[in-house]
Amino acid sequence: MKRKKTLKRILLTVVFVAIAAATIWAVMSWGRGMSLRAFFRYCIQADLRWLSGAALAMLGFIYFEGCAIRVGCSALGYKVRPMRGFTYASADLYFSAITPSATGGQPMCVWFMIHDGIPGSIAATILFLTQAMYSATIVILGLLALLFQPHVFIRFGLTSKILVIAGYVVQTGVLVLFALLIRSRSLLRRICLWGLHLLCRLHILKNEEKRREKVLTFIAGYNRYTETLCRNAGLYLRSFVMNVLQRVSQLSVTALVYNAVGGIGGHTLEMYAIQMFAVVGSNSVPIPGAMGVADYILIDGFSAFMPPSMAVKMELLSRSVSFYSLVFLCGMVALFGYLRRRRLDRNKE
Repeated sequence: MKRKKTLKRILLTVVFVAIAAATIWAVMSWGRGMSLRAFFRYCIQADLRWLSGAALAMLGFIYFEGCAIRVGCSALGYKVRPMRGFTYASADLYFSAITPSATGGQPMCVWFMIHDGIPGSIAATILFLTQAMYSATIVILGLLALLFQPHVFIRFGLTSKILVIAGYVVQTGVLVLFALLIRSRSLLRRICLWGLHLLCRLHILKNEEKRREKVLTFIAGYNRYTETLCRNAGLYLRSFVMNVLQRVSQLSVTALVYNAVGGIGGHTLEMYAIQMFAVVGSNSVPIPGAMGVADYILIDGFSAFMPPSMAVKMELLSRSVSFYSLVFLCGMVALFGYLRRRRLDRNKE
């Protein structure tokens, strides 16, 4: 079983690399006369100070997600050190990037939390809260971008507009679902049991009755911990603030890269808005890492403020920092965290 899981994760990583390579090739083909040599020359000419700031902002994206998870852990009586929070966030972000619809991130994050002594029902409750605040942040910041930078949205092409609108609809629907699950215990029970029954009917899982007991036990624990969280209004505010800081860190990468390549005093605020619309639109399709979709929206948005060839270079450099470097770093942190945990487990035996 462990070997199958390992092979599956390796396969997902290979698929991710293949899609990433295809995406980069497609992006470069959009730029007239674009080549790797021209792109590297473009990177070398960028201001290192601004690029360093972009790299720090990328680290902030991981760090503040870890802070959001630590906020939930603290509310339920579990103190988590910053580095462990960074590891949880790295596992979530890496496996979210390589799996369709980001389905693999939270299960792996829960795995790390459980092996650090946090019960599964508590870990799931904490990540449920974090995901709810994540959706709320995207919807609210996305609407603020639309309110204060409407001309950026207007300049998008029709396809980008459709993707962004679809992203708003999807994230609003997810947020409403989270709110219903928090208020209605029976709804979660019905959804979980229906999902279990479907998986068993499809022969993906076996022993439905035995698994049903485990699911009901998990739901009971989840409901108990959710009640505790609901009585802590300040918790939601702190978690929301951490999610806002995480999202601002991501948006800042694009703005800082823009300044690094000579855009100082230009359209910095528009760069924030373009990245925010790309975040919203990329949530509309179940592609690992939203590769292709986010790239398309970014190039479309940048092209309204700079020549197309420059827009392609700007997009590649921005995504290299905000996504590809982030995924690589998160993968390394998650791998070292996994090896550390396995070593500790062997020492206990």
